[in-house]
Amino acid sequence: MMNSDVLPGSFEKLITESDMPVLVDFWAEWCGACRMVSPVIQRIAGEFKGRLLAVKVNVDQKQHLAAKYQTTSIPTIMMFYKGDVLMRLTGAYPYDALKTEILKHLPV
Repeated sequence: MMNSDVLPGSFEKLITESDMPVLVDFWAEWCGACRMVSPVIQRIAGEFKGRLLAVKVNVDQKQHLAAKYQTTSIPTIMMFYKGDVLMRLTGAYPYDALKTEILKHLPV
């Protein structure tokens, strides 16, 4: 999983130019639900390696991105592909529920 500090060029470039869908976990260190979701995101990232790219965006450090994508509640998990929002979920989804949602929205 990539950290938002090592995104290529910019976040916008990543979500519009990536060859794979980009799963974004908007989170914060103080957020308990975010800490619960983190291992789920890591497991998804490993399982879908080569099919999607998972990144984490700390909303305290990247407030402009949190504002742009209206992440008023965290964790918010979004999936982008070629600049389009394919999926948006808010809350601590367990592994099976998150995987089901990703599979529904993942381009073939």
